[in-house]
Parts: sequence; structure tokens; C-alpha cells
Amino acid sequence: MQDINYIKHLNGVFEQFSKDTRLNPTHISLYVALFQIWNHNFFKSEFYINREEVMDFSKIGSKSTYHRCIKELSHWNYLLYTPSHNPFKGSRIKMFNFGTSTEQVLYPSRTDIETSSGQALVPINKHIQTIENSKNVNKRENFKNSNFEKEENDNKQKNACAERSRSVPYRDNLKTSSDKNYDDPL
Repeated sequence: MQDINYIKHLNGVFEQFSKDTRLNPTHISLYVALFQIWNHNFFKSEFYINREEVMDFSKIGSKSTYHRCIKELSHWNYLLYTPSHNPFKGSRIKMFNFGTSTEQVLYPSRTDIETSSGQALVPINKHIQTIENSKNVNKRENFKNSNFEKEENDNKQKNACAERSRSVPYRDNLKTSSDKNYDDPL
């Protein structure tokens, strides 16, 4: 079992993919599928694959495309492919280590275009705004002093009176507002 950093390996291999003009999306899809199987095998130095499973993971529908791509990846030294020709055993794959150096980076802030890859630093002494916006203060005071709530209640009462005057006059037919005389017929 190798000591593989998942992220560093993928970053390294994708950087290599971007430089290689021979590759097409099928090669990349196949490599990612094999990398996933390698991960499931705990990054063993060699592992065995089932063609149907790999084709399913990589979404390759043609056997000839699968065989062409895996042989080309092996020929271009992205992996080592040893076909088994035995349907019960599976083909042997050895993945190579890309970009997973354990050494310390000497100049982490330098890049090819002379920009920093580190976090931007902000000065500790920031300007603190202490002056309140006078417009907002005046608006708050005006809102507090307004008769907004009183006007709203007055409007509700006026609307209720207007509705009553337009509707049928109220008659206490069941005589609920006064004591009932139970001797009266309904």
C-alpha cells in the first residue's frame, strides 16, 4: 500500500492531462474510473479490474474504445496495464504516483506568473467608522414621533363603520343582547 494524497495526486495528474494534447475526454474518464477503483483498493501498488465495471464507471460503451484507451494510457506512462486474457482473473493495473511529493516546498509563494498563491494579508489597523449617519438617525426619530399607529387604528375604525352602514342593519332577532324570555315562541 502506497502513501497517496488523494488531492495532490489528482491535481498532479490533471496538470499533466492539461499539457498532453494526445488525450481526449474518454482517456480522462477512464483514468478517473481507474483512480476510483485504486482508491477502493486502498492504493495498493497493483490491483485487478473487471472490464465491465470499469466501463460502467467511466461511461464507455464500446469494448474497442475501452481497450484502445487503456492501452494508450499504458503506452503514455499514465499507468501500467497487463491484460490477463482470463475472464475470471481480471487485468492487472499499476498506477503511477503523480505530484505527491512529501518534500517541503522551498518557495510556496512563488508561481510562474509571479503572483502569490497565499492568503492576502489585511492590515490590523482598519479604519473604524464611528460617525453615525445623520440621515438615518433623523429617520428613526421621525418614525418614533409619528402618529403612524394612531392613524392606522383610526383608519380601521372608519372602515368598520363604513362597512356597517352599507350592510343590513343589525337586529337582535335571537335577543342575545338582553335577558331572554323563555315563554315567548321562537
